[in-house]
Amino acid sequence: MTEYGFPPRGAQRRREIAALAARMMAEDGIDDFGFAKRKAARQLGISEGASASLPTNAEIETELRRWQTLYQARELAERLADMRQAAAELMRLLDKFRPYLTGSALDGTAGRYAEIEIELFPESAKDVEIFLLDAAFLFEHREVRKTPPDTPEAVLALEWKDIPVRLSIYPAPVERHRRQPRARLAQVEALIAASSLCENIT
Repeated sequence: MTEYGFPPRGAQRRREIAALAARMMAEDGIDDFGFAKRKAARQLGISEGASASLPTNAEIETELRRWQTLYQARELAERLADMRQAAAELMRLLDKFRPYLTGSALDGTAGRYAEIEIELFPESAKDVEIFLLDAAFLFEHREVRKTPPDTPEAVLALEWKDIPVRLSIYPAPVERHRRQPRARLAQVEALIAASSLCENIT
């Protein structure tokens, strides 16, 4: 804070960018924090080169949760419940490929355009594709984002229960090294049960 009680200009800019980026993610379906913050900075006339002015992903997530609570609470609670239920059903089908739920359906920030994000760790990516074909799933390949050292072998997009799904397929040995938040089926089922209990209480 300055001597007059106002936040420094840099901190104010960070909050402005974070708030706008969060609104874009909530309303426009943007799911990439980096892209959202850069786009927000451009719209506010702030140079992307001014890295000190760009908020962290955590700051944007805080603003995103605040926005969703204020403007989309009921809609997103229903959407999140539907996504977690659909994710659990799909994870049961894909059980032999060791599925994990990750992303916004897990952390509770899923917006109206969010995808169910599931990571798989099969012996071979082709095994997953063959399974989906045999089960008459329609899917398409997506461009793989290069995120060394654990870039997925393949990313498949499909729909389940009218909800978009992204399957990221990794080599089996990578499973024990992944560090981002993720949940196995039992944990997802526990989240669903806890949400149902809260609804019954209220």
